[in-house]
Order: sequence, then structure tokens, then C-alpha cells
Amino acid sequence: MRSDYALPGWRRPLAVWLAAAALLTALPAALAAPAFELPAIGTGANAEHHPGKIIWLDLTTPDLAGAERFYGALFDWTFRSIRAGRSDYAVALLDGRPVGGLLQRPIPPGEKRQSAWLTFIAVRNLEAASHAALAHGAKSLAPPRTYAGRGSQEVFSDPQGAVFAALASSSGDSGDYLAMPGEWIWSALLTGDPTQSADFYKAVFGYELYDLPSDDGAQHVILASDGYARAGIHSLPPGHRHPHWINFIRVADAKQAAARAVTLGGRILVEPHLDRHGGQVAVIADPYGAPVGLMEWTAADDAARADPGGTP
Repeated sequence: MRSDYALPGWRRPLAVWLAAAALLTALPAALAAPAFELPAIGTGANAEHHPGKIIWLDLTTPDLAGAERFYGALFDWTFRSIRAGRSDYAVALLDGRPVGGLLQRPIPPGEKRQSAWLTFIAVRNLEAASHAALAHGAKSLAPPRTYAGRGSQEVFSDPQGAVFAALASSSGDSGDYLAMPGEWIWSALLTGDPTQSADFYKAVFGYELYDLPSDDGAQHVILASDGYARAGIHSLPPGHRHPHWINFIRVADAKQAAARAVTLGGRILVEPHLDRHGGQVAVIADPYGAPVGLMEWTAADDAARADPGGTP
């Protein structure tokens, strides 16, 4: 899985990205109530572990009901509510399978915050991953927390400021299979120094690194583990100030999905366009500003995936 991905014209003030990061770091504390039970990541009798795999995403939003309406109509998700103390949280489900979480966090009037998705990357041992991250220039934004049935997690900013979370799942990680429409299929980091970022994520998660050829003057690096491409790192497009992760959901038709998002109250941030393999990709924002990527999966992608000599 990979995406030749650029974001012309999508620009956010630095203060907005920093405020979004602050919103994301509040998520673990908001879920700290003892009665709060999150769904397990792994399933089945034999637990699999895939360090470096992106295994969960959480959304912070000022309007949980509104976000449910948007994502439910766009991706056919259903939702299971979990309420404990002051926390309003919903697990997003696709055909009964958990695909992510949504947490309501009000935005005080006058504050420049936006809704955002938080990317969780699998690790075997959270303490070891935390030590490696901090030793290589990351900052801990939220202390480690453990949830029954889920495992332990910690939120960081990488050396260039992009926010992510590490998760040591107590039930193992999800298996390596091709995502279905409505599931997360790819993640990418936009950053000012792809080489430095690639070295950081390799040191923390043990990735293999693959440089992709480029004719646009930008750097493109694939992060891989277990023989699978896990994520991409790309140069920040002109006008971008703050590094950030963007996550993509598989759709049957990116143009139709982007148009549908607009009718549901969202916006198109990056118009649908062809990626390296001929499928359409786009980036939208939900009604509360959270960016989401849309990605098709084509027959050419299947052929490349089946070629053992191809780039992961």
C-alpha cells in the first residue's frame, strides 16, 4: 500500500495545528475512567504482533452526534456508545468490526482548535518504545496509560512536532489483510525533513526504509515491516508549516466519496487525483475540520502487491 500524495493549497496556520495537538493529548486522560472499556485490537486464539503497523485511530470532535452522522453516511459505519464520567466516546464499526473511536471534546469559543484523528502505531513493549522515542528527540504529550482489554498507550510528538501514539496491545495486533472499503488503508506523514523523520521512526519502530523515485523534487520514503508497507513519509508541500499525519480510508470511488462528503457538510482539501498506481486519492475535512484521506485500490495495486520484487 502506498500513495504518491501531495496537498497543493491545503494550508493551516501553525497555531491551529498546535491546538489540534493539544486536543489530541487530552484524549487518554478523558478515557481514564475505570469503567471505560475499549475494544481489543487483536482477535482469535493466536495473537499476532506487528510492530510498526498502524492498528487504531481515534478522532477528537466537538460534536460526537454530528461526527457519527457524517462518518456513518459516508463510510457506512455504525457506532457503539461508551459513556463514563464526563467522557462521551463511540466505537466506529464496519460490519460489526471496530475500525476506530470518536471522542467528544468541546472547543471553547474563540480558541483556534480543530478536530483531528490520532494515529496509533503498534509496539511490543511500550516502555522500551517510549525510551527510544524520548532518546531520539520525541516529547511525551500524555503519560502512559493502560486500559483493560486494550493494552498500554502513550502519545508523543516526534522531533519535528507531528503527533502520534504508540500502543502495546494486550490482545495482539490486527492481521495483515487488504482493507475493505470503509476501512483504513494507508497513513502518511508530511514533514519538513523526511530523512530525519524516517531515521526517527526506524529507531523507535524498527522499520525498513525504502526511498521512492521522485520527479517532483520532494522526498518520498516508505516505512515497512514484516514485508508490508506500513506508511509513507513525504516532504511538506509548499505553504505547510507544521508536520502532521494523515490517514486514508479505502473507498470504491474517490470522486464520488469526496462529492458525498461535501453534501454531508465536509470540504474537499485536495481534489481527487491519480496516485502512482492509477487509482484516485483525495483529502477531505469533516464538518469540524478533521482531515481524512480517501483512496481507491486498483487492479494495478493488486499486481504490484503480488510482485515479490516490487517496492512494499
